[in-house]
Amino acid sequence: MTNIIPNSGINEIVANNYAKIKAIREKGIDPFPHRFKLTHKIAQAAALPAETPVTIAGRMVLMRVMGKATFAHLKDGTGKLQIYVKKDIVGEEAYEIFRKQMHVGDFLGVEGKLFVTHTGELTVNAEKLTVLSKSVRQLPEKFHGLTDAEARYRERYLDLISNEDSKAIFVRRAQLVAALRDILNSDGYLEVETPVLCSQAGGASARPFITFHNAYKNELYMRIALELPLKKLIIGGFDGAYEIGRVFRNEGVDTRHNPEFTMLEAYKAYSDYHGMAELVERVFERCIKLIGSETIEYNGEKINLKPPFKRLSLPDEWKAKTGEDIHEILKGKGFNRENLKKLATRLHIEYGPDTTSAKIFDRIMDEKILASLHQPTFVFDHPTAITPLAKCKVGDECLVERFEFFAGTEEIANAYSELNDPEDQKSRLVEQLRQQQEENNGEADILDKDFIEAMEYGMPPMGGIGIGIDRLAMLITGKPSIREVVLFPLLRPTDGEPAK
Repeated sequence: MTNIIPNSGINEIVANNYAKIKAIREKGIDPFPHRFKLTHKIAQAAALPAETPVTIAGRMVLMRVMGKATFAHLKDGTGKLQIYVKKDIVGEEAYEIFRKQMHVGDFLGVEGKLFVTHTGELTVNAEKLTVLSKSVRQLPEKFHGLTDAEARYRERYLDLISNEDSKAIFVRRAQLVAALRDILNSDGYLEVETPVLCSQAGGASARPFITFHNAYKNELYMRIALELPLKKLIIGGFDGAYEIGRVFRNEGVDTRHNPEFTMLEAYKAYSDYHGMAELVERVFERCIKLIGSETIEYNGEKINLKPPFKRLSLPDEWKAKTGEDIHEILKGKGFNRENLKKLATRLHIEYGPDTTSAKIFDRIMDEKILASLHQPTFVFDHPTAITPLAKCKVGDECLVERFEFFAGTEEIANAYSELNDPEDQKSRLVEQLRQQQEENNGEADILDKDFIEAMEYGMPPMGGIGIGIDRLAMLITGKPSIREVVLFPLLRPTDGEPAK
């Protein structure tokens, strides 16, 4: 193994710590051993009575040298425990290495018996020390963590080391995903994996990322949704299927959006959007058990998570908030663009000549209806023009059986009674194609002929839902920024550095 020699640009602290590594090696000790055998994690050791022998390991987070004895704290993923290192017990050479070459941030293995100090603190009386990893760079000042949000996101490892609240968020997120799996698995859904790279980017209204496959010499798209492959699996004979996967949308970055995010999509044969609403309420019942409370605080609002949740009709809310029947801005399965623009003008909603009809509609929705949805609310029955993959309401081709679910004014879930008529599906996607061509709507759904062909083999009625895992984690942890619940969010590159 070749020693790592710091270059002249590394600061004095780093250079000094590389010198400590060299000094340890010169004593015949490997400061980076391959493994270490534990008897207990720290939380397990902390629950044992005094006089119990233990072997623990962790990062040293505090060190108080007192001449021939030193107190220190070790921390692992389960907790923190004090150790007592005395020269007469561990031996002079081991103690000198510990006192002079080790520092806060290093990983250490300790063997010894538990005892209780005169201040009542459970402590390991160290009999043997093992250097497990020497850190070179200093941890955040006084181990209080990073205070700059941008630095926390860029150096998440330091944030997790020094910020227990941040670590707890990601533990809670993992528990949430496990709970979702448990609910779906117990309901007979099959968890599957579908392609990230696709020949077409369908299943949602969004701009895709485009890449190139050298072997086949063709462009591929990173998926913007999980929907179409999962529906093909229902066509193939599964009664229920779901995937928790990453999706990618080439869109703006803000507190609610990251170009790479996690989505749960689930589809169940013989169900509909009412069945999916019941699933959402079951998810929130589980969330209450997970956090131990029926209420959380989000963006300064107390949110009641206890189902059943309020159910609104979008046509009714549209009439109440805009003073106009929603059918006035709809034309069959598309928009009446002129009437939509007139309404936007009357409501003082900004738009330009190149603003798509779908965007104008969304802006009216956002300002007049969604901004008030603090408590968990289902909004049922949306325009066919923006929902090409859902079944129309019986007797009304302008509207589809779709709900969006909101809490804290954030969209958490989106569900359909899925369209299973291939002829109707093709006509809807042709309308999306028209929006692409005539309105330059780069977010319209694509006409996926392979999916239409699959539908022609027969697709049962089904309910389908998408739940934004990041948005749900934001709500459950009370964090209004998606960057707080994504371990490594996409950030603007700094000078001379690639994007992270």
